[in-house]
Amino acid sequence: MSVVNVRDRFRGASVRSLAERRPRSVAGQVFVLQVALVVLLVLGAVLALLLQSRSDSDREARNRSVAVAESFAHAPGIEEALASPDPSRVLQPLTEAARKAAGVDFVVVMDTRGIRYTHPQPERIGGRFVGTIEPSLEGRVHTENVSGPLGDEVQAIVPIRDRDDGRIIGLVSAGLQVKNVTGVVNRQLPVILATSAAGLGLATAGTALVAGRLRRQTHGLGPAEMTRVYEHHDAVLHAVREGVVIIAGDGRLLLANDEARRLLQLPADAEGRPIGELPGLDPGIAELLASGRLATDEVVLAADRLLAVNQRPTDRNGGPAGTVATIRDTTELRALTGRAEGARKRLNLLYDAGVGIGTSLDVVRTAEELAEVAVPRFADFVTVDLADAVLRGEEPTGTGADMRRTAVAGIRDDHPLYPRGRMIGFLPSTPQARGFGTGRAELVPHLSRAPGWQAQDPERAGRIVAYGIHSLIAVPLKARGVVLGVANFWRSEKPEPFEDEDLALAEELVTRAAVCIDNARRYTREHAMAVTLQRSLLPRALPEHTALDVAHRYLPAQSGVGGDWFDVIPLPGSRVALVVGDVVGHGLHAAATMGRLRTAVHNFSTLDLPPDEILGRLDDLVGRIDQDESDPVTGQPAGDPPDAGMTGATCLYAVYDPVSRRCVMARAGHPLPALVHPDGLVEFPDLPAGPPLGLGGIPFETAELELAEGSQLVFYTDGLIEDRTRDIDVGLELLRQALSAPDRTPDESCRAVCEALLPAHPKDDVALLIARTRALGPDRVVDWDVPFHPGAVAKVRAAAARQLDEWGLSELAFTTELVLSELITNAIRYGAPPVRVRLLHDRGLTCEVSDTSSTSPHLRYAATTDEGGRGLFLVAQLSERWGTRYTPQGKVIWAEQPPPDAGRETAADGALFLDILDADPI
Repeated sequence: MSVVNVRDRFRGASVRSLAERRPRSVAGQVFVLQVALVVLLVLGAVLALLLQSRSDSDREARNRSVAVAESFAHAPGIEEALASPDPSRVLQPLTEAARKAAGVDFVVVMDTRGIRYTHPQPERIGGRFVGTIEPSLEGRVHTENVSGPLGDEVQAIVPIRDRDDGRIIGLVSAGLQVKNVTGVVNRQLPVILATSAAGLGLATAGTALVAGRLRRQTHGLGPAEMTRVYEHHDAVLHAVREGVVIIAGDGRLLLANDEARRLLQLPADAEGRPIGELPGLDPGIAELLASGRLATDEVVLAADRLLAVNQRPTDRNGGPAGTVATIRDTTELRALTGRAEGARKRLNLLYDAGVGIGTSLDVVRTAEELAEVAVPRFADFVTVDLADAVLRGEEPTGTGADMRRTAVAGIRDDHPLYPRGRMIGFLPSTPQARGFGTGRAELVPHLSRAPGWQAQDPERAGRIVAYGIHSLIAVPLKARGVVLGVANFWRSEKPEPFEDEDLALAEELVTRAAVCIDNARRYTREHAMAVTLQRSLLPRALPEHTALDVAHRYLPAQSGVGGDWFDVIPLPGSRVALVVGDVVGHGLHAAATMGRLRTAVHNFSTLDLPPDEILGRLDDLVGRIDQDESDPVTGQPAGDPPDAGMTGATCLYAVYDPVSRRCVMARAGHPLPALVHPDGLVEFPDLPAGPPLGLGGIPFETAELELAEGSQLVFYTDGLIEDRTRDIDVGLELLRQALSAPDRTPDESCRAVCEALLPAHPKDDVALLIARTRALGPDRVVDWDVPFHPGAVAKVRAAAARQLDEWGLSELAFTTELVLSELITNAIRYGAPPVRVRLLHDRGLTCEVSDTSSTSPHLRYAATTDEGGRGLFLVAQLSERWGTRYTPQGKVIWAEQPPPDAGRETAADGALFLDILDADPI
């Protein structure tokens, strides 16, 4: 802090507190003194006036009283009036006239005994005169102050002498009241006071002007405060460890404190001399001080010191021309600041590493984040080498130092270091191998003098040294006692090698990164296990079918596996079932539940049930799963946290028949499918919204659509259209736009949908299934109505044989006639009319026999002594599959045969069986 600032703060704080303790400054004290002097002068003048006025008035009153009394005493006829029988009658009018004429308050005539003959108050005539008459009876004129009938009075008593013998024959007294004597003074006093006030006002104005000037010059300080300020100023100026110099406008040194003399090595007689002529003063700082320019913490090298100079002009507020400069020695401070700055940078690096490393659970990305954080703030190049097992999510089991370069970062890209992805087998003499084996960091200050490191690859080592890389720190990535790899920090730009402080920082930096890499490795292993389980539960390949051209996509969530699944299930009669489902939640539990539901769907589909009945059975299954896995007391899933939810799932089940081109669908809380017409029009059919699986108690409903050949059915899970950054309606519109292009294959449509709606790393599983419909033409389907009697069986067999010849399936004629004979005979014997037969030529041959009875035949094994019961057994043996399908009109018994091959029986081989069938049907 500069001395000027100290002085200003002292003025603003310490001196202000002193002024508060002493309420008047010098100017105030002078003003009070002047006011007191003026008041004293006024009081003295008033007192002198009163005394002088009273003296003059008393003298004048006495003179006037004497003059009036003597005049009346010597007035003609006074003797005769006194000698008259009634002196009062004669004298009273005369005395009143004389009183008024003379301006006195009374004229009293009395005898020698003091008995009044006259008085201004007639009732007092005859009374005794108040006053001293003895001196006047002796012949003297006597004046006095008395308290008479009229009040305080000044009166004169004069004797009246006989003209003949000089004998005193009476007395005359004249006088004035005291209040009439002092009234003059009262009339003059306001004039005196007004004059005094004007003088006091002039004195106040003059004092104010003087006080203002004093305040400007002394800043409101009194003598004691000013003395104390300058005492403190001198003490601070010479005791502070900051040089202070004041330079005049002509470049002369006016003042330099002790610290300035020490820092600048000034001579004793430096003050008063020009700055440029001071011996021993460094030219750089001399030029700065003499220039008078502004400077703020400008560092100047003086001898072996770094001086920070702050310089400001002194004439900003009307002061004298010149400058004041403060000088600090920052040599040691610079060193401390450098160390503090280095520590701050290290802390910032560690903080950024804690924030920037481990942002994802990906091993490679975490290694790259370690390299990116350290370049260029700690090292010029960073490489990270990990064991191959770590990249697969496993722990390193071997003791060798074979590692794969996983991350490379540097200030330039033309470095000669091993590239990313290369498998490196480090020799035991290298610091990487030693660190991997011992788990301790290795510091190589000078690579050019490290033969063990150069032995790894002498040619590349020479190029690295020639490139300018001269120092190395190799730190093993160690977590939970297992070494996962090695992080290498290379220095090239800074000429100084790495030091022990750098080694400690590198170890702390790598320790944090190693934990993140190990977490990512463990996640990679667990995620791979979960994904493997999930993919094993999903269909590896969809079955080929003439009814549909199918493409699919499955994308697991970035954060974990889920329970999304899809399936394509062939059904009898060339029909196909399409299934898409989604189990609530993520993790192995959801994947396992998905596998159970998918297996259940396959099992239920073998029963050839309608979609709504299949969803009903799945609903019951999910309810039983919840009951089996729930704690009977809490109702929560056993072994899970209390907040874990129950199992839930959504599902969409559809059955497409290529013969009728009809599709029957039902959904359980699942998003609506999309239907793309052959002309590119996209719509979302309004299917009944059933509840999600597991709620129970609410039946499901179906909807039936007739599809044109070439239409595309698009089934998906909610992860495709739902996203935190957009509304679901926006997702549906994007899906509509992505599907609107006509004449695209299902695979191309899948690609377009994924590009339009999915981010690089989806937050939820996505299952997408797109199927383009085909139709089984009339040339591939025949059917006949069968009369309801056994004799019609032979005609149907003959018609079927002819049709098989047209389809080129003559090799299947024998087995087909045998199967039709058994199925038609059973329908006639145990069923109800009408009976119909339908042959479907798809990839194989399907025989269907329908009737209106709901009774289903059962396969049994007949004993050798039984006459019947072998028909369905033969059907099962001669067919690839057979079964019963119930319809609203009754039932259909079907049997499928694969395409003919060399291993099948020929028609000639079974002629004997046909004769038996014609004679007596089974």
